[in-house]
Amino acid sequence: YDYVVTDSNVERNFVAELDTSTEVAVYAKLPRGFFIPTPVGNYNPDWAIAFTEGSVKHVYFVAETKGSLSTLQLKGVEDAKIECARKFFAELNKKFDGQVKYDVANSYSKLMELVTG
Repeated sequence: YDYVVTDSNVERNFVAELDTSTEVAVYAKLPRGFFIPTPVGNYNPDWAIAFTEGSVKHVYFVAETKGSLSTLQLKGVEDAKIECARKFFAELNKKFDGQVKYDVANSYSKLMELVTG
């Protein structure tokens, strides 16, 4: 697609950096229909991102973009859903040799820190 519908300025800035990044092979804003069932309600992560590593290998990353990374500023239910997603992807990684990562980032630089760190 030529355009990405974003939910906030944080996402808009995030997309601008994804678009110009040489490390990103492809990315997608996940649709509302993509969700992980949790005990506190369905959870919809924001992004799926594939990074180019070398010339053939890709590292896949599913991200939640938030303006603040402080758990004090996240709503209680939202924080619980994110923790459930962390556990979900940790289990998924056992089956896919650590290829699918999940975390929360408030900027492209934070995302790159998570992926390369």
